[in-house]
This record gives sequence, structure tokens and C-alpha cells, in this order.
Amino acid sequence: MNLRKTLLAASIAAMPLMVTTPVSAAEPAVAVTPQDKTLLAKLAERDARLGLGADSNFRIANQHPGADGQKITRVQHTYKGLRVFGSEEVVVTDGGGNIVSLSVADKRAGLDASVAQASSPDHTVALAGPQATPVDNIKPAFNADAAIARVAKKVAPTGEHRWPPTAELLIYPVMATVRTAEAADKAEDELNALDLQDMVQRYALAYYVQTRMIVDRKPVYHDTIIDAKTGEVIAQWQALQTVVGTGNSQYNGAVPISTSQNGSGFQMLDATRGTGGKFGGMAITNANHSSQQNPSPGNVYTNSTNTWGDGKQYIPGGSTTNANGQTAAVNALWGLMNTYDTNKNVLGWKSLDGNNTATYIAVHVDNAYDNAFYDSGCKCMFIGDGGQYFYNLGSIDVIGHEMSHGITDATSNLVYAGESGGLNESHSDIGGDMVEAYARNGGTGTAIPASGNDWMTGKEIARDGQPLRWLYKPSKDGRSPDAWSSNLKNIDVHYSSGPNNRMFYFLSQGSKADSGSDYYSQYLNKSPAAMTGIGNDKAYRIWFKALTTKFTSGTNYADARAKVLLAAQELYGATSKEAIAVQRAYAAINVGADVDEAGNSGGVSITTQPASVAVTVGATASFSVAASGGTPPYTYIWYRNGALIAGATSATYSLTATQADNGAVFKAQIRDASSPAKTATSGEATLTVVTAGSGGERITNGGFESGTTGWTGNTGAIGSFGGQKPYEGQRYAWMGGNGKRNTETLTQTVTIPSSAASAKLSFALHIDTDEIGRARYDRLVVAVKSSSGAVLGTLATYSNADAADGYQVRTFDLSAYKGQTVTLSFVSTEDSWKQTSFVIDKVSLIAQ
Repeated sequence: MNLRKTLLAASIAAMPLMVTTPVSAAEPAVAVTPQDKTLLAKLAERDARLGLGADSNFRIANQHPGADGQKITRVQHTYKGLRVFGSEEVVVTDGGGNIVSLSVADKRAGLDASVAQASSPDHTVALAGPQATPVDNIKPAFNADAAIARVAKKVAPTGEHRWPPTAELLIYPVMATVRTAEAADKAEDELNALDLQDMVQRYALAYYVQTRMIVDRKPVYHDTIIDAKTGEVIAQWQALQTVVGTGNSQYNGAVPISTSQNGSGFQMLDATRGTGGKFGGMAITNANHSSQQNPSPGNVYTNSTNTWGDGKQYIPGGSTTNANGQTAAVNALWGLMNTYDTNKNVLGWKSLDGNNTATYIAVHVDNAYDNAFYDSGCKCMFIGDGGQYFYNLGSIDVIGHEMSHGITDATSNLVYAGESGGLNESHSDIGGDMVEAYARNGGTGTAIPASGNDWMTGKEIARDGQPLRWLYKPSKDGRSPDAWSSNLKNIDVHYSSGPNNRMFYFLSQGSKADSGSDYYSQYLNKSPAAMTGIGNDKAYRIWFKALTTKFTSGTNYADARAKVLLAAQELYGATSKEAIAVQRAYAAINVGADVDEAGNSGGVSITTQPASVAVTVGATASFSVAASGGTPPYTYIWYRNGALIAGATSATYSLTATQADNGAVFKAQIRDASSPAKTATSGEATLTVVTAGSGGERITNGGFESGTTGWTGNTGAIGSFGGQKPYEGQRYAWMGGNGKRNTETLTQTVTIPSSAASAKLSFALHIDTDEIGRARYDRLVVAVKSSSGAVLGTLATYSNADAADGYQVRTFDLSAYKGQTVTLSFVSTEDSWKQTSFVIDKVSLIAQ
């Protein structure tokens, strides 16, 4: 569990941003369903194949609903019943319980003496060497109470506990950062984030101690890792770094706010957003100057009329319930409503935890309190009225910032130290700015508007007019770096957030080529020198998908780049402009190499992507890639699960498949002969390995690379045409796109063995349209039919209203059709005006 969470920079020592964190039990309280048990069994079976011993196991930390009926499950790794700190995975499953994607941070490779050299394609952290000794004896030398006493004596010998301290016995991997072989001779100032790798140096039996103390009326919060054998402090970081009636808000004029009836009057309780929680809906309460040390939320605001506030800064010592006192509540409710609506309407994410649990904000904390904070114990927020440095801290971006900490808490739970702590803070800055853009443009719609945010955090609340952070040029604060360096993990998380904030700005808005501009990056050396942004909406979708379905608690900048890129590829396609923009945006902050944008002359571009394959155990699996442009001859480098494959230097990489290879992901990088070399990186291809006779791939020519083979119907839709791009390879099926009344059909008959344990259908679908509005004029129906043509089940209906840039991979469970021969049917229909194209590629039905 990470510690929390401040908006203000540590330099404002006089204004500590207080954050309270609840104690955590060693065992997460998650009810395990039969489907969860099946999932855990699949993971255990995988580990057994990889050679991990019986002492290695799993437990579910938390779960959230995902997109399109999917479920996101965060699973912690355990050893002999103890959690392995930072070793975990994020599993996305479909409605049938089939695994859609895995994101793994595995630190167990040398933990068990009997399998200390186990090697897994899923292991993302390697052993540093012989120092990484196994852990056999898990009996501590002292108990949890003694561990707490040792830590408390060290961090605050004269303090008092504000919240009950906790100590969890666990396995702590002590990490070392080493250079990759390719970067062995680089100068320190020439290092790129991808030149370094985190390794497990050794394992320690340790207590994870959380202390929340008060010293001289100030909170002193720490997380401490203490060796359970010797009492040595292995690691420590601070939890606290030193932000429909009518409401007249302080920063936004008259705004609509959602209240509810309360007898003959009204209350600031919005029952339309969220359920449960302390008040049964989103609420704003009056802390009425209760102390910052232990603030009480107080009661929900009430009023005799449904017009609230006077739009002015709170007058110190005045009433907290009259019109002037209500203004702070108006600020808070408008911010809370827009934070909820931004994530729900745009991303389908409900409230902070994704499960639509209601939260609240308490205003008027303490007196002249220059602070605001998110409290993960109540999943709520407390706001001060401001004092020496700030006005009321209820601006829209501050509320979006603090509430975004709640989303991080509920999902990736990024450790609030080092590079992961910087990413934690960066997500809140990003979230605050996107909420601001949404709110400033009316707070409606299913997309983040292209403008409306100022790319600065907390400018409105500052009495001197200087923002807390500049997202586009972090170094303007005099402390935050603009780019990654090897020292980034050693600085305060409010400053280490800077490079990722700048990355997100570039991803959304692009850069400039003028070296004197605030929007210039020296690391962008490909064509064009000024990278092209993809806009707020796409940038936020990509970032949020990575945060909630791929980041783990220890994700650093290099890992973030890989996972944000994967999110972009899944949303928009492996070679999409969005995926290229992610690579360029991270390159702009010295994380990874820059690439040429698609369509620019002189660069290398991928012409044939490696295709995912399914083979039986013992068969040969091959992946091929081709390129054009640049200066031939080309050199090839292949990667497996992000790790370099030694000796794989040809355009085709082949291997003899074993069961342990199932799920491995491959990609290639191509370099030309110019100096400096131009490069291009392919999309990822997945290897599926099945036991002979279990079924495997049931679709013939699912990528359409063999023309019409296997398909019947309007097969003229299959080919390679101008105006559309494949998801991978050269060919695809382009259905629709006629702009007149038309129906097209593609079908294939398949047999799903009765012995198959599962049957999973997937395909990549891109929809574009010239239709205007959300009315559904043109449709694609995906169905399963009998041999006579009767519809056995409609899997999905898509329309022009579902149009989006790039491909999206759709998955369905066909286990209900085991033992049957059925026809998979795609039928597109267009009306008489304006085209809608349904482009299909990479159709796959795996039965095993």
C-alpha cells in the first residue's frame, strides 16, 4: 500500500499537504468467486510449468469492472503464505473468464532454493547474481509490536500515533539497478531510461511498518521496511511530503450543481452519482474548522433555497453556512461532479474505485489552512480555506488531482517513492488537467475536449499567481527536471513527476522544433523535429488504460513507456499514429529512442508485421517482419516479452514450441545502415501453444493473408485496398464503405471440439464513418449460426456510432458451442447515404 498523497511541492515547508492512509491487513478482504478460483488455478498451472515450487502462490488484492464486460483483477504473489512486496500481476478477463491480457511484475525467480534458477518468459525482473539468495526460514527474530516500536522510536520518538500503526510480515526483494550490456560503456549523462534494468539483489524477511504520527501538532507519516531478522531499516519513504441547483463558485462563475430535496429545503447530496459510502451519494460536508490533525467531516450542507454561495473568498472568522461560507462547498461539489462525470462518461469508470462507491468532500478544514488532501481511509477529500499562500483550494484541477489519487489507490497503487512515486503524482496532475478540460467545456459528452485546460496545476488558488507545476515545462518551477536521468528516483516525487507530465503534454499537444521554445525537446531527433500530438481524448484514454490494466505498484519510467505503448497498440493498432506518438512522447523525455512519424520520407517503416500464431507442442512457430525505406541493408533484433533474444538477427525468428512458451509475446526492431541508424519497431505477436489434439486455432486464414481461402460470401471484401490499413500483415476484410444501400456477408464454418476446455473468439475491428451524430444508421452484426443458417446467438452489433481511430480487439466466449459445427457470420448493412466502413482482421478462434 502506498502512502499519500500531496498536491503541493515539498518546498512549501510551511504548508504540509496532509494525507491520511488507513491501516492494511496482511490479507486483502476480497471475496473469491468460483470464477476467481478458476483464474488462480490457471496462474498456478502456468507457474508449475515454469518450474516454480509449491510454496509460490497467489492472492487477489482487488477487482474492478473493465471495458466491454471485462474484469480487472490484481493478483499479489506470495511465498510460504507471505506477500512478496512488489511482485504482482494485473489480469484482464472477459465475461467467460478467459484471460484477455496479463501485465506481470515478477520478482520470485530466486526465492525458492529448489528452483532458484527458474526462468520464466513472464518474469520482468531478473536476478542480479549469486547474492540473490533464497529465503528458507520465515520465522522473524521479533514480533510485529517490536517492529512498530523500533520504527516509531526512530521516526518520531516524542510523537503520538494518530492512526493505529500496522506491521505486515512479508518477503522484500532488495533491488539493484544495473546497466544493460548495450549501455555498459555509456557516459552517465548519455544514459536513456531503457539503458538500466532493475534486478533482485537479495531477499529479506521483513516487516512493512506503517506509522501515522503527530509531532508538535504536525503529521509525520512513514512507510518503513525493517529486516525481521536484524532490525535494520532496509527502505523508508514518507507518506507525507512538505491539492440541479445553481451555485455561485469562486473560480467558475454561476455553475449548475446537483443537489437533492431535504424536507422543504435542499442539501448538497447528489444521489445520481455513486452509491453507498458514508452518505449514500456524493456529498459536500462542513468540517466547520475542525482541526487538521484529526478533521471531522461534519454534516452535509443544507440550505432553504437551491441557490448557493456568493462566489467570493471565505472571510476568516465568518459563518461557514451563510452564502459566503457556502462558496467553498459550491467549489467542491462542482469539482466532484465533473471528476465523476469525466471518468464515467469518457472511460466508463464509475467513481474512484470503478465500483461506483460514493465519496464526499469536507470543506472549511481548520483555520486559514493552506492545504487540501485526499484521505484513502474514507476515500474522501478535505479542503482548507487557504491562508498565507493560497485562496480556497477547491479549484477544479486541484479536486481532480486529489480524487485521481483515489483512482491510483484503487488500481495500480503505485508505491509513493522513487520513479513509481513520480508516476503516482503525475497521474494526479494529468487527471486534474483532463477534468479541467471536460468541465470548462460544459461537462458533457463522451470525449475529453481538445482545449480548456491550462496545463498548469493550481494556478487559480495561488495568491501570487504562480502555479504549483507546469506540465509542459516542469523545470519552470526551478526544481523539477524536464527529462529522465538516473538520479530521478532519488528526488522528491513532486519533482520526479515532471518528466511524465511533460510526456503527456507532448503526447496530447505535440512539440515544437524551436530550441528556444518551452515546448522543445533536445531528444527528438527524428522526422519531423516537432512531433505531432494526438489530442487530450486519445492521450487520456491510452494513459488511463495503462494505469488501470497494466501498471503494477513498482512500475518505473521504462516500464511505464512499454505499458503505455501497449495500451496505445491495443486501442488504436500496432503501427497506428497513436502508438508512434507514444514512442515519440517518451523519447522526448529521454525514455526510449525517437522514431520517425508515419508518412515521412527517409525513415524505416514496417511493411509486414509479425502475426500471432497457434501451434501444438513440438511444432515450429515462426514470426516474420519486413520493412521499407531508410538505407538497406537492414539488421534485425527480436525481443521476447521485452527481453532481447540472443542470436535472433534475421527477418524471421523460429522456435520449437514448448508448453512454457504459451502466451509469449514477440516483436522485432529493424535498423537501417545509415548513421545514425534509423529504426522501426514492429507490433507484438502472441504465441499460443496447445496440446496436440486439443483443438488449437479453428479459423482458417483468419488474417486473410491467403486471400479468400476458408471464407464464403462477399469475398471481394478481402484484400489490400487504398484507404484502409491492416491490423497486421497485408490483407484484411473491408465490409461496408459504399455510401449506398448495401449488405455484405462473410462466413466461415468451424467445429469446436467437445473436449475443449475453452473456446475464445477474437478479431480486430476498425470502424470509420462519414455519418454525423450518434444515431445508428449502418451496422455490423457478428453472430453464430447453425448449418441451416439459423441464428444461434448474436455476439455483438456495431454501428457508425462506435467509430474510432485505429483497431480495437474484440473477444467473445464460444464455450457454449462446444461439440458443435457452427458458422461464424459477419454481416454489414449500410443505408442509402454516407459510408461506414467495418474493417476486420486477425480473426481467431482458439479451442483448447
